[in-house]
Amino acid sequence: MEEKRKVEQNYGEGQIQVLEGLDPVRKRPGMYIGSTDARGLHHLVQEIVDNSIDEALSGYCDTIGVTINADGSCTVRDNGRGIPTALHHTEKVSAVEVVLTKLHAGGKFGGGGYKISGGLHGVGLSVVNALSEWLEVEVFQNGKHYKQVYNRGIPQAPLKVIGESSETGTKVTFMPDDEIFESVVFVYDTIKTRLRELAYLNKGLTIHMEDRREGQEKKDTFYYEGGIAHFVEDLNKNRETLFPKPFYFDEFFGDNEVEIAIQYNDSYSENIYSFANNINTEEGGAHLDGFKNSLTKIINDAGKNIGVLKNDEKVSGEDVREGISAVVSVKLTEPQFEGQTKTKLGNSEMRTLVARAMTEKFGAYLEENPAITKELLMRCLMAQRAREAARQARESTRRKGALESTTLPGKLADCSEKNPELCEIYLVEGDSAGGSAKQGRDRRFQAILPLRGKILNVEKVRINKVLENEEIKSMITAFGGGMLDEFDESKLRYDRIICMTDADVDGSHIRILLLTFFFRFMRPLIEHGHVYIAQPPLYKATKGKTEKYLYSDKELEAYLAEAGKCDIQRYKGLGEMNPEQLWETTMNPETRTMLKVTMEDAVDANEMFSVLMGEKPELRRAFIEQNAKLVADLDV
Repeated sequence: MEEKRKVEQNYGEGQIQVLEGLDPVRKRPGMYIGSTDARGLHHLVQEIVDNSIDEALSGYCDTIGVTINADGSCTVRDNGRGIPTALHHTEKVSAVEVVLTKLHAGGKFGGGGYKISGGLHGVGLSVVNALSEWLEVEVFQNGKHYKQVYNRGIPQAPLKVIGESSETGTKVTFMPDDEIFESVVFVYDTIKTRLRELAYLNKGLTIHMEDRREGQEKKDTFYYEGGIAHFVEDLNKNRETLFPKPFYFDEFFGDNEVEIAIQYNDSYSENIYSFANNINTEEGGAHLDGFKNSLTKIINDAGKNIGVLKNDEKVSGEDVREGISAVVSVKLTEPQFEGQTKTKLGNSEMRTLVARAMTEKFGAYLEENPAITKELLMRCLMAQRAREAARQARESTRRKGALESTTLPGKLADCSEKNPELCEIYLVEGDSAGGSAKQGRDRRFQAILPLRGKILNVEKVRINKVLENEEIKSMITAFGGGMLDEFDESKLRYDRIICMTDADVDGSHIRILLLTFFFRFMRPLIEHGHVYIAQPPLYKATKGKTEKYLYSDKELEAYLAEAGKCDIQRYKGLGEMNPEQLWETTMNPETRTMLKVTMEDAVDANEMFSVLMGEKPELRRAFIEQNAKLVADLDV
């Protein structure tokens, strides 16, 4: 056996490094903000805003302003109490400087500063400071205006009084460090999505946002008196609803708060969002379990009380959640999150508190409104029948081998590589394009699945109809990860799922039908960045022996301006390209352009699918009329 090579280096006490102050953050930023890409960059803004939100939760702040400045820096301003400015009793510098230069220093560890907070670790401000090229903090307190400046986490001078002020609060302006981040350009819509969510979750709080960068100027203000009830209304605004207004309650149990809003709509999907101390618990946790379990029990009890459910008849959790839009928001003094990302709440007592509050409030609501209760039960029973039909369809198709991962669809041209992380599958419109794609691909890692015609619009039908569709069954089988609650990302056979359709109206329609299916039945595919849209060229410009592929009208204009007169071929369909051209332009990882499908804002995505793919043509018409002016070149 070959001896392992030893690294020729000394390893003694001299090699043990102690990172002082903020050095750990600059050395390992990913430990503190997750990553140094766009997500990590925007996390900096969130950290400072969360501090302002904590002031709002304590009742001292009702207005927050976030500004992207003309120079690309970001300012967060609140009208809370302001960070304490007096000298710290042990550190002998201002409390402002302690908070900005010491990790795990803050008012969230007891001591009565905050009862409820989202910022738990005391690293928020100091981490932002460490990862900024420069940072300015201003505090308005005790009739004075204080200021301190930092460069890469190092104070340039002590905190100073620079004037008088009758205001209170904190203002932080920072420029992210381009030595740390891949890009230091803030995306307005990314910040806006989170700020709107925070305004929903904190009723009566006003949040202003502004972009002052040249050519990108815009403003938004978020204020929701109804809080999460308004959130649910917005989720359902393009749908028929069962309750005229969302059912809402806000219940306190000592220092803990349970706030819930519910409204049923005419869709077949469930939309439940859960939060703990304003943090989006994407993986749920005890509070969501308490909500789901109690909802099922309450509706079953109500069904028995009004005689709709006989003897041992029951509706399941899935049945009672069909068509629901709900927001579950809890606030607690000592939240215990599972994992560093804070996406799952572990406090078991919240399960009991949420269930108790639901039984008292929602149970009473159903008792007081027997007509609504009866209609809700009838819907649940219809959902149950559809679900039973879907189960039978699943069993039948499984028996036939259609949904078994071991029996792949016959029209799938699979790849030879077995490691899913290296594999990708192209969903191709029509057999003609499928033939070119199969011949032009790299068989090692590229699979091709041709789709005949337009797949089913899943927005308008229940799951049993979805499972009868041959094209959908082929995709479920080929992908290997299952669907809905059974979806298992670890079983995916391909890391990248690429929609490759023609650059015409039909191609766009097929693409949106595919995205609707992924959004409703395999949402983690989109959430975790597995879905892409291929960008085939629109034109081929030929001049003499020189050929140039162009992917947009702008590219064509620029090329013609440079090259002069050319022969132009307009590609309307993928089938017009031979295999070599398709590989060169659209499928070669070295040269291709692809768009990754993301879902920054679930509220907007949900609304968009409801408008474009739902049952109300008048909403589509209004959308088209509003956006028609944005279409530069309509290919009919």
